[in-house]
Amino acid sequence: MKTTVATMDFGTSKIVALIAETSGQQRCDIIGAGTVPYDGYMERRWNAPDLLNAAIEDAVRAAEEQAHSRIKEIFVGVPGEFSQVRTVEVKVELQGADPRVTEKSLSDLFDKAAEQLGEIRGSIIHRSPAWFIVDDGKKTLEPMGVRGYELRAMISFVIADQFFLEDVQERFRALDITVAGCLSTPIGEAMLFVPEEERDRAAVLVDIGYLNTEVMVVQGDAITSLTNIPIGGGHIAADLAYGLEVSLPVAEQIKRSYVYGLSAGQASFEATDAAGNQKTFPREDVERVLEPRAEEICEAIRDAIADSGVKMGQWSPVYLTGGGLAINRGGREFLAAKLERTVRELPRKAVKLASPAYSSALGLLDLLIDTTASARATSGIGGFFRSLFGG
Repeated sequence: MKTTVATMDFGTSKIVALIAETSGQQRCDIIGAGTVPYDGYMERRWNAPDLLNAAIEDAVRAAEEQAHSRIKEIFVGVPGEFSQVRTVEVKVELQGADPRVTEKSLSDLFDKAAEQLGEIRGSIIHRSPAWFIVDDGKKTLEPMGVRGYELRAMISFVIADQFFLEDVQERFRALDITVAGCLSTPIGEAMLFVPEEERDRAAVLVDIGYLNTEVMVVQGDAITSLTNIPIGGGHIAADLAYGLEVSLPVAEQIKRSYVYGLSAGQASFEATDAAGNQKTFPREDVERVLEPRAEEICEAIRDAIADSGVKMGQWSPVYLTGGGLAINRGGREFLAAKLERTVRELPRKAVKLASPAYSSALGLLDLLIDTTASARATSGIGGFFRSLFGG
């Protein structure tokens, strides 16, 4: 039996509405997509709130037209800009004549973690473990049934800004669409694209958007550090517009075609203005304006990783996505040189919307599908864990 679901991802420069069908035979088939540019957000506020409803409606209608289906309810992704991550280390004693980890001891652990978290500003939309340890054993994500006397864990909570939650509900209500739930976009992106074996140690996912950059440290099934840096690809374009004395659309053409690296072989760049006139710009002029801002973004990413409080191993990988550097040839290598560690591209997870600019939308959809499937699970440790992780 097929189930139809709809999601909306709010990026810093575009809104993406997706309609997908899921079934037991086919995990996910995107049948409708609507992408609409808009003014985004900064400092946890919309940049153009009066224009937002029209952008949401345009994205919804475009997806509906493709899918030949009307959206009556939707799941909304909460961006990193409107989120905070807090972690708690907690422990419980294992009880009984033959003490071992049970569903009750896990439930008690999560309850104790929530109590220890204390007062929060916003709403918890996701909670998940970075690791469990029984007595002095090794870190694991599968402690069920393990014998011991003490169960310890690091639990991560994603807390959504209350303004965002209430505001989007009001905006969708005006379209006669029910917000069925709000999910963490960074969690969806991290769980979909960072391989499980990499998360067992620690990994970093960097999403360079148009107006901001999100740096996520991922451990186990959790994000243990989330840093929002208020600069992104749009700032590179703005610098080019100012430095080369061109319009922002022309600057964006140059930014997207730029190849990082001394051996790029680009002597010049050509771009077409709104009047259809073609202009040529020497590489040295473009490089002089563009690379200082790109270096600033890389340095801020390096500082965010260092300040995360998570000890990164020598082989802990960094994954790069978003439209800021990932879409440019040599961009990944440019970041790797600044971080002095390996930077990998994301594994390909979809045929449609495969560009790094859509990774957050795909991650959100995948998280929804996992959550929906988990809600149907009635037994087993996997189902139990996932029922705890949801907000």
